[in-house]
Amino acid sequence: MSVTRRRFGQHFLHDRGAIERIVAAVAPQPTDRLVEIGPGRGAITTALLGCTDSLDAIEIDRDLAEQLRRQLADRPGFHLHEADALKFDLAALAARRGGPLRVVGNLPYNISTPLLFRLLEQRDAVSDLHVMLQKEVVDRMVATPGSKDFGRLTVMLAPYTEISRLFDVSPDAFTPPPAVWSTVVRVQMRSLPAFEVPPGFARLVAAGFSQRRKTLRNALRGLVDAAGIESCGIDPGSRAETLAPADFARLAAHSERDSVAHSALDSESP
Repeated sequence: MSVTRRRFGQHFLHDRGAIERIVAAVAPQPTDRLVEIGPGRGAITTALLGCTDSLDAIEIDRDLAEQLRRQLADRPGFHLHEADALKFDLAALAARRGGPLRVVGNLPYNISTPLLFRLLEQRDAVSDLHVMLQKEVVDRMVATPGSKDFGRLTVMLAPYTEISRLFDVSPDAFTPPPAVWSTVVRVQMRSLPAFEVPPGFARLVAAGFSQRRKTLRNALRGLVDAAGIESCGIDPGSRAETLAPADFARLAAHSERDSVAHSALDSESP
């Protein structure tokens, strides 16, 4: 049995009921292009392999990877990638497999948010996610404007995904048990963004939430001035957490137009 490594944020799911509910939520078909992130000791992996012809798994822990190779050596459809999921090229894998991937996993707690952003960057290679995260992360993913959980993660996911909270999982379902509850969530990638996303969207969202107590007038200084904020129908004295995700897109579009206008004026200067 492999040793749990704290630096990888490992909490191994062992509860049979939770595993069955995850597999039922995924509802894998034999021809699905499944990818499991962080298979660990193979609890979900084995259950998925009972439903599909092929499964790619990404595991960073070399000891766990070796254990999985031995454990699943007789499964020709199992493909193990000993790699860091934060650096893994899903687009290349999707090209090899012939289409978008379905991602499953009990995501490592210590990298869950960066990993979501990494998956978002590679969204064209992914059709959906069924992943387990800390409950507080899922709270942020599905938060509404004005709530304490609404933030950068919420807004960045909004144009590209449809998110459904599925069910919570007790700490007792894991070895070792984490200090928090977990939640299984379904993330469906949209075929088209919910609204137009300007190039400066991510930068503006990050600035807006960099210091939550700042008003937009101050938080967006250097990107959009107070008059520009007002021209978008938004109060410059409001805070980022009160805006709808599409509001950030309007502000980013204004910032882009303003930047282009200034560049044009500069080029015309003697």
